[in-house]
Amino acid sequence: MPAKKRNTKKILTWVGGISLTLIILIGGVAIYFSAKWKPLLTEKIKAGVYEGSNHLYKIDFQDIHLNLVTGTIVLDSIKLTPDTTVFNQLKSIKRAPAHLFRIKLAHLNLKRVSVLKAYFSKEIIMNDIILDNPSIDMVYHKVPKRTDTLDDDRTLYQQISKSLKSIRVLNIKVIDADFDYYNGSKKLNAVKHLSINVKDVLIDSLAQFDTTRVFHAKDIAFAMADYRSLTTDKMYTIKVDTVRGSLNKKTLRVVGVQLIPMYPDLAFSRKYNAQKDRYDLKFDELSFSGIDFISLNNDGNLHAKRLNIGPAKVAVFLNRELPPAGFNKGRNYPHNALKRLGIETLIDTLTLNKLDIAYTEYNPKTKERGTLKLDNLSGQILNITNDSLRLTKRNHAYADLTTYVMGTAKLNVKIDFNLTSKDAAFSYMGHVSPFDLKVLNPLSRSLGLVSINTGSVKSVDFTINANERGSAGVVKFAYNDLKVNLLKEDENGVKEKKGLLSFLANTVLIKNDNPTKDEPLRVANITFTRVPQASFFNLMWKSVFIGIRESVGLGIVPVKPMKEPVPSKKAERIKKRTERKAEKAKN
Repeated sequence: MPAKKRNTKKILTWVGGISLTLIILIGGVAIYFSAKWKPLLTEKIKAGVYEGSNHLYKIDFQDIHLNLVTGTIVLDSIKLTPDTTVFNQLKSIKRAPAHLFRIKLAHLNLKRVSVLKAYFSKEIIMNDIILDNPSIDMVYHKVPKRTDTLDDDRTLYQQISKSLKSIRVLNIKVIDADFDYYNGSKKLNAVKHLSINVKDVLIDSLAQFDTTRVFHAKDIAFAMADYRSLTTDKMYTIKVDTVRGSLNKKTLRVVGVQLIPMYPDLAFSRKYNAQKDRYDLKFDELSFSGIDFISLNNDGNLHAKRLNIGPAKVAVFLNRELPPAGFNKGRNYPHNALKRLGIETLIDTLTLNKLDIAYTEYNPKTKERGTLKLDNLSGQILNITNDSLRLTKRNHAYADLTTYVMGTAKLNVKIDFNLTSKDAAFSYMGHVSPFDLKVLNPLSRSLGLVSINTGSVKSVDFTINANERGSAGVVKFAYNDLKVNLLKEDENGVKEKKGLLSFLANTVLIKNDNPTKDEPLRVANITFTRVPQASFFNLMWKSVFIGIRESVGLGIVPVKPMKEPVPSKKAERIKKRTERKAEKAKN
């Protein structure tokens, strides 16, 4: 063998031997330190959680795996549990947190941990903390807060600086978590497939003043998919396709929100003893921007710059064969409902984008449904709030909306809500563009047994002041060539024209034009007294309808308390069956 080849072989053998020796040495050292540091790390982790939470939390795990070469630490079968005795002690001195957490997971992975740097330099650096498929319980408790002591206003770095110089974690990932939210012992919500991604957590002398960080991170993003649950009364399914948000960007986007009734319209309504609206909702998207997640987390307050809703479809059904609800619907006026909201709310601008609304009533006399459609409802509502401080400066909310009645008649309406009024005062004004009155036939034939033969609307203008008690204002209804047919139903339910009454209505009662020839426009000055069973939107359209009715020559209809319609035999049977079940439950 040539001398050159023998020398090369010796060098390779020498290098290989040294490399193997180093690998064995490093492996042996790693095994030695892993074994030696294993109990030390276990003790430090448990003590760190216990002391860092002021004895409120304990962490337990079955085993810990440490690899100094790769810088990997894996904890098996972890449980994080709160100490209820400590919590009650903190509660008694008004220092308890509002939320407690219970966390379980099979494995907690810490990757690329600089163990030696942490031990010798007091700097914790790692690439990833990964929680894969954890179970997280978040429990809310209403706790008193002390007002006679000063909060610790030191930054987190200032609190840890005696024992650590810095902490840096590039990624914290919670993957496919099961998240349950409780109010005390009562579970309120359950979320599957929740993921959280926290990027670039840094705690040191400089980062403590970095205003671009939230909870010391450059970004905290979360996502949820395929949420589904039943409402507490088990009458609806709530479905959400995806939820995505970012604390640092202050955004929240919810896609594919549905409220799905469990029964068809009439079957649904007959589950109750009184009239109750049935909702069928489908929102393509709801998105918040400028949302204050810190205030939401710390104080339970919802503050956002903007909320965009839509496109969406909203269907409401009401069965008139049942008796009216036994409460005053004035409590559900939008600004009254806002006052009752359990969370302090401030939304600067609410934008509605292409909402299609269909309101349907079932008439027991005609046994038919009549539907009022408002298509492509769009616009803005400003200053939606029940925040007492904001209300001292701005106590009105303003809506500016556009829609198409029955898909044809363009309606512009502006609403001014007095948010601090004791009687829920508001005012509204609007304009309806020209349209053919016959488009209202599907509604008028089913609910009123009136068929519009001819009629062209030039415009409808109204200005009305209203509150919980009723309304007063002015309606201007300009139209031409109005002729109607009054209808009746035969034994087979077929609608027939009332010839004589229709003739009398068109020749004696109804004024076919407004204005009539050589006369000014007739203006209706209306007053309307709301009955307790009438809703906010009922008051709005009924006020305008009274003005229209007066303009066509039918006069003002006196408002009487709503009579309870005679229930159908089926509805009566359902009512008795429900009462019997309730009686059995008591016994």
